[in-house]
Amino acid sequence: MARILPFQSRRLPAGDESGATTLRFRTVHGYRRAYRVAGEGPAILLIHGIGDASATWAPLMPQLARNHTVIAPDLLGHGASDKPRADYSVAAYANGVRDLLGVLGIERVTLVGHSFGGGVAMQFAYQFPERVDRLVLVSTGGVGPQVSPVLRGVSLPGAALLLSLLGLPGADVPVRAVVALLRLLDTDLGQDAPDLMGLVDALPDVWARAAFIRTLRSVVDWRGQVVTMLDRCYLAQGMPTLLVWGDRDGVLPVDHAFTAHEAMPGSRLEVFPGAGHFPFHSDPARFLSLVEEFIGATEPANWSIEQWWRLLRAGRPGDDAYVDEMERRYREASERSAT
Repeated sequence: MARILPFQSRRLPAGDESGATTLRFRTVHGYRRAYRVAGEGPAILLIHGIGDASATWAPLMPQLARNHTVIAPDLLGHGASDKPRADYSVAAYANGVRDLLGVLGIERVTLVGHSFGGGVAMQFAYQFPERVDRLVLVSTGGVGPQVSPVLRGVSLPGAALLLSLLGLPGADVPVRAVVALLRLLDTDLGQDAPDLMGLVDALPDVWARAAFIRTLRSVVDWRGQVVTMLDRCYLAQGMPTLLVWGDRDGVLPVDHAFTAHEAMPGSRLEVFPGAGHFPFHSDPARFLSLVEEFIGATEPANWSIEQWWRLLRAGRPGDDAYVDEMERRYREASERSAT
């Protein structure tokens, strides 16, 4: 059973409709970390995407908390957590998640990661496999180079200056108009209009903008995503893994779902028809049902150092033709993303 140590807490501001959970704070390495926690039982850790915050999970937490301890942090540089000039790489975030869990006295978790948070979840499982029971990867980053042109553009030099204009009075009006048009035209990116506007609303803060750009540039450049899990995902053998994607994802294409599913032996894939980049918002009832059924139907990963060494020594499974095909697909996708 997960154990939570004493903590400081405060209630959400009046009018905050993100959920009934409480926003709490602990100081780790001198930085204040915000998180939400609910329930009691085996632990589930919910990791949000870039520019987002734990509030994205709040509506889902009460149901998951009926049988589990559910923790949803604001990653450093996001939400109500501190936003220092710091290392915002995927590996640094994985270390930060480990340390927060250590402060809370939680040994093992089922990881649920969305988008960039999926990349953090995979990195955590790679660095600390003995602490992971299962993986649930939702529209996860780190599969292929393709990513929304908007994010590729924001990674360019000068993007910080353009984003700073959002702090001017009325600057969000044209942005809202563009997002509304994307939704009106029924584009894939328009499927996530409310969530996209939530991200935009968080950017007028200068410290949030700086953290957003540092985080984005750690994983994306003008050609697309620069981090991939395909070279080491064979190490997830024996790790129960659920992949969830929307078939109209305008940020990370659904093709990535099938690539990840093929590359992760024993994984399970669920595609939400008509959903965009936030399938857990598009159909929360189905998402909750899937996660609860997946946890109930699988045993926690039984990791051992001997097995880890054997997998590392054996290298990627499959014959040379398979490995060559996976590398060819990645190269071709990278070339397409550069055009």
